[in-house]
Amino acid sequence: MTTLPMARRLPAEFADLEPFAAKWCLPTEHERYHTRLASTMDEMQALYDAAKPRVEGAMVYLEKLPFDALPEDAVNLLHLVYSTIQVSFPVEVWRQPRVPDTGSASFDCFIEPVP
Repeated sequence: MTTLPMARRLPAEFADLEPFAAKWCLPTEHERYHTRLASTMDEMQALYDAAKPRVEGAMVYLEKLPFDALPEDAVNLLHLVYSTIQVSFPVEVWRQPRVPDTGSASFDCFIEPVP
């Protein structure tokens, strides 16, 4: 396995998810949404299959840390959880990256979750 720069590293307990880090550890909703739209269903399914069973454990891990001072690897893990949520409806329900029957409609998020 290649070593990722710290900017995309995950806590050691979640190192098995690092193959998804470069693409999916994104700090903003805008980036996560646009990555979803630019991804194939196979890419989203792979993230979902690997990360969804680990989300509860990730939340338990993150809840033990000070939310206003998360280490960088923990912030990356949180961003990966956010991306897993972002792909959940396309994978579970729609079977496509876009919301069905929305045409060219889009939305912009002006308030981001913190961190």
